[in-house]
Amino acid sequence: MSSWQGKTRGGVLGYQIFIWTLKYLGIRFAYLLLRFVVAWFVFNSREAFSSIYSYFRNIQSYSVTKSLISIFRNYYIFGQILIDKVAMLSGSQHKFTFDFEGEEYLRQMHNGGLLISAHVGNWEIAGNLLNRLNKRIHIIVFDAEHKRISGYLKDIMKERNVHFIVIREDYNHLNEIQQAFASGDIIAMHGDRFIEGNKTVTIDFMGKPAHFPVGPVNLAARFKVPVSYVFAVKETRSHYHFFATPLYQIEFTRNLQKRELILGKAVTVYVRKFEEILRRYPLQWFNYYDFWKFEPEPIT
Repeated sequence: MSSWQGKTRGGVLGYQIFIWTLKYLGIRFAYLLLRFVVAWFVFNSREAFSSIYSYFRNIQSYSVTKSLISIFRNYYIFGQILIDKVAMLSGSQHKFTFDFEGEEYLRQMHNGGLLISAHVGNWEIAGNLLNRLNKRIHIIVFDAEHKRISGYLKDIMKERNVHFIVIREDYNHLNEIQQAFASGDIIAMHGDRFIEGNKTVTIDFMGKPAHFPVGPVNLAARFKVPVSYVFAVKETRSHYHFFATPLYQIEFTRNLQKRELILGKAVTVYVRKFEEILRRYPLQWFNYYDFWKFEPEPIT
């Protein structure tokens, strides 16, 4: 796959099965069931398998054996995080413990702000913190993701102060974003994926050049709101660590040349923090496509 296609593997049925399991059999049984699901995906997800293998071999410089073992561990952690996400969103936060590093920065978002995260760890736990801050959170999602998953998840989040903003081709989502910021709310989105045709900047990431979208930081600049780069990783079975950077104000200018420099710098700040997190938690990278555009490597 040359780029992300705007959708994530999985479907509503998978969420329904695990929600039913969580409700009637508990999270430990859900984790046990997950082992069989992971085994199936290891042998039936060639494209994702190849991409994550390249990540362990070419980026983390693991041996072939360690790379193969890490794939299973990566899939299993990802599955646990999906289960944890559903449990948290449906009101079972009490089953988990959290460390919030940088919480004071988010408390400075008095008039709203933008959180930019990545497909590493479980960024949705930020919602647990935002509940304590008495702030409404709006999660930006692509239409392909929203149609398959978000509508169903909305049914289990009735008591949560969470709202989805769907990216649309007619740009109507910009009105929702403007209204959210005008209300002093917080918007959260990922900064490590883009659809072909989006404006990107090339930055050295984990030792190799990679493309990152400028849209997220441009959003913060245009609406004149502070941005914090946030990440949440799973450290033990029931413990998560949340990281938030100091607020970053991105200047907006109509000078196109200057704007490119400003946005490029903002993305670089994000990438460096992202890189730091990924080096500490290498197994929690969950982008299952050819992020660095590697040539296929035979597995021997």
